[in-house]
Amino acid sequence: MTTAREIMTAGAECIGAQETVLEAAKKMTEMGVGALPICGTDERLKGMLTDRDIVVKVLGAGKDPAEVKAGDLAQGEAVTIGADDDAEEILRTMSEHKVRRLPVIDGHILVGMVAQADVARALPDPKVGDLLQALSTD
Repeated sequence: MTTAREIMTAGAECIGAQETVLEAAKKMTEMGVGALPICGTDERLKGMLTDRDIVVKVLGAGKDPAEVKAGDLAQGEAVTIGADDDAEEILRTMSEHKVRRLPVIDGHILVGMVAQADVARALPDPKVGDLLQALSTD
């Protein structure tokens, strides 16, 4: 079975928990991505920051993105997948948590990201349909 390590995009970058949301937005723009993992000084994942989080929780709430720290937007424990977990486990995790991207960790170190499209390419068509349905329902 295909593992996360085989289908992930390697070289994922974190935004530091103490960096500002403005710095995160600039990094997202430079990288052409819509989400960044939030990492603490201990290199452990603290959560995910999405472009939607920035718009809704910062700009829409009238907060200054140059003042809000990325770590302030980390909520609960980050949903991750292990580098050696198979595509079926990725599918289950994405469906259960209704997320379209998963940080891939090896131990506690971030090694890549798996997106919905990566899983879609790795799984047979019926399972892809199940994932899309799970992510599209309320």
